[in-house]
Amino acid sequence: MTSANPSAPGPARAYPRELSAQGLHNWALRCVRELSARRAEINALNVFPVPDADTGSNMAHTMEAALAQADKGGDVAEALAVGSVRGARGNSGMVLSQVLRGVADSTTDSRVDAAVLADSLSLAVDLVDRALAQPVEGTIITVLRAAAAEAENSRDQELYPMTQRVVAAARQALADTPSQLAVLREAGVVDAGGAGLVVVLESLQAELEGAQMAAEPVAAEDSRPEFEVMFFFEGDLEVLEQQLADLGNSLVLAREHSGAAAVHIHSARAGEVIEAAFAAGAVSQLRIEVLPPVCAASSAAPSELADAPAPSAVPEAADAAGVAAPEAASSPRRRVWVAAPEGPVAQLFAQVGAEVVEPGVAPTQAQPGDIFLPNGTDTPAGQATVVPTQSIVAGVAALSVYDPQAEDAAAAMADAAASMRVRQLGLSGATAQELLGQVLDVVRELLAAGGEQVTVLSPRELDQDYLAQELGVEVMVIVAPGVGVEVGVE
Repeated sequence: MTSANPSAPGPARAYPRELSAQGLHNWALRCVRELSARRAEINALNVFPVPDADTGSNMAHTMEAALAQADKGGDVAEALAVGSVRGARGNSGMVLSQVLRGVADSTTDSRVDAAVLADSLSLAVDLVDRALAQPVEGTIITVLRAAAAEAENSRDQELYPMTQRVVAAARQALADTPSQLAVLREAGVVDAGGAGLVVVLESLQAELEGAQMAAEPVAAEDSRPEFEVMFFFEGDLEVLEQQLADLGNSLVLAREHSGAAAVHIHSARAGEVIEAAFAAGAVSQLRIEVLPPVCAASSAAPSELADAPAPSAVPEAADAAGVAAPEAASSPRRRVWVAAPEGPVAQLFAQVGAEVVEPGVAPTQAQPGDIFLPNGTDTPAGQATVVPTQSIVAGVAALSVYDPQAEDAAAAMADAAASMRVRQLGLSGATAQELLGQVLDVVRELLAAGGEQVTVLSPRELDQDYLAQELGVEVMVIVAPGVGVEVGVE
């Protein structure tokens, strides 16, 4: 009888040769959880094209929109593509949506093997090249190209070893981004969008390895003020691109198909962008946000970076590139303070650059020249100038027109708040369907006097697309459990 050799190696681990449709869904879920867990770290890296510290949030939101569409059933790959294109936020979200579109167009049954992965990444590069009017190297695009090239070179491999090589190539490309883009080098960071893409690819590797999934998260050149304009467009995309090319930068057309795309552009001429879009075709889901002035450093302090949970690729890439954490900008600036309850409402205001205080707590650090939005509370303003916002939705309207360079910013914000017609319904014990009906009735009454934009603050989810379809206007729903229902029309 022969005894076993205890030092002999065991059988090699067998990794799946393909992802099933369920596996693809699981990969999307991993991406949502990982991007959500790491959004603070990725946000802190965000200095290009503007330091608005939202890349991590945008990529997480885009992936959440993709997963939400897939959860409705049907073809998983196509649902992820459609959901991500329609829900894409920011440049990086647009690029991510094109990766998922590449997957959908490369598989017929939502299964992903090595050939499909290589085809998907290659197609994504082509789609992004078409979507971006002026691609910039040293960004998420560079990382995507490196991943696609490595997948192409690994076509003789099965899915898992190909994925390992793709992840390694993406990490190295991320580490190299500061050498390609001066603003990254000066700020001492790697590209934020590239870091997010590495997280997405790492999540694929983790899914193939059967790794434990992260816990579900608890719910530089032009300093003129610019706006981020985002909308969904149906019509002639070539005509639209020609019309918008000279109106701004960071222009992205993420195509859902040949006649429809999610559009994103940074422009100081937002009015002209919107006019051109409506003249060229059908526009929906219009969103406009004020971008902060361009500066050379991230708004996150080194201590914030050190405390944030970091994706494995980000510190490795930073070390390889020889860069350090970004330093906080030190130049004085006018700040906007808002009174808002802790939770989603406070997070919404913070994400667009406002300083948030609890209702009733004065902003003790406010300086003369700062602006304060009480949002229907009796909160003292300290030394800040008060813009009389009588509700949270009025505060949203005021902040949406804030121009950091304008001397009369407070007056413009006050006009925006005053022009919004608001109805407060208070806390409601109604079911979601009953609440939807109540909101529809109130909005229709308010729209009788005219209006183009509706903002709804709700303690529970409401179908934003359904409201927009029923009302024929743009609708934004802000979900904030524990708050009363507010409806604003402007």
